[in-house]
Order: sequence, then C-alpha cells, then structure tokens
Amino acid sequence: MGILSGNPTDEPMHYGEVFGTWSFLITAKGLIAGYQTHLNHSGDEDLQKLLEEAIRGGQQEIKQIETLLKENGISLPPTPPERSKARLEEIPTGARFQDQEIAAALSMNIAEGLVSCSTIIGQSIREDIAMMFGQFHVQKAALGAKVLGLNKEKGWLVPPPLHHSHYKE
Repeated sequence: MGILSGNPTDEPMHYGEVFGTWSFLITAKGLIAGYQTHLNHSGDEDLQKLLEEAIRGGQQEIKQIETLLKENGISLPPTPPERSKARLEEIPTGARFQDQEIAAALSMNIAEGLVSCSTIIGQSIREDIAMMFGQFHVQKAALGAKVLGLNKEKGWLVPPPLHHSHYKE
C-alpha cells in the first residue's frame, strides 16, 4: 500500500489544494454578489434566468467547498453581503450595465471558472477534490453553452475576425 492510498477524505490537503480551493471560494462569493447586482440591471428575462442559474450553481459550489475546508481546519474567506433588489427603471440609463455587457461578463466568468476548475483538478492528489472540481467543470461548461446560445440568439456575440480559407488546389 502506497503513501496516501487510503480514503482520500482522511488524507491531508496539500498547500496547492488549500490555496486553489480557498481562492476559488472567495471568487465564487464575489461573483454571486456581482450576479445579484447584474440581475438588478438586466431587462432580458432569458439572461435573468441564466444569472439565477449561475447564482444557484455558485451557492452549491460554496457549500461544498466550505464543508471541505471546515473539515480540514481551514478558515473561510469573508462573504459579501447579499445585494438588495432594485428596480431597473430606477437605475439611471448611463449608470446601467447593458444586457450585452452582462452576458459578456457572464461568459468571461464561466470561461475563467473552467480554467480554475481544470487547474485545481490537475494539481489535486486527493481524488475527492479532483472529482468535486470535475463536477463543477461539467456544470460550468453546460451553463457556458447556454450563455453562448443566448448571445448568438440575441445578437450580442461579437465574434473576432472570421478566417475564410482561400487556398487553391
């Protein structure tokens, strides 16, 4: 039987796992506060549904990571306060995030989350941590596909210059 070959939940976390999960957690908490704010600014019902899905997913991730960190004696980062609800009409037009900007930010955050999940998976030696972030990765990829579809449907996607092949046989 090799080193660390027992039940992974009985194994200590290494420093990379601690830093990765703690950093992921504080970021998830901040993103939820941002998504709550974006909900106040969004007028598009489809985008609001995806923001709500992102909030629910983030809250689930937070629960799982907090449990892991607590079980390993690691203090938790602070949690921002819940954002209050506001009426879109009360936010001055020049101070509002536009739906296209919100959708672009959501897309960017999901893409960054996928990279973070992959990084934590790759550095983990505890299978339970790698599996947890594998689960998060799959959920983020599914949400990302929905956001991409919405961006295309609404005409919000600004593609980079498209390459058309001009080779001749």
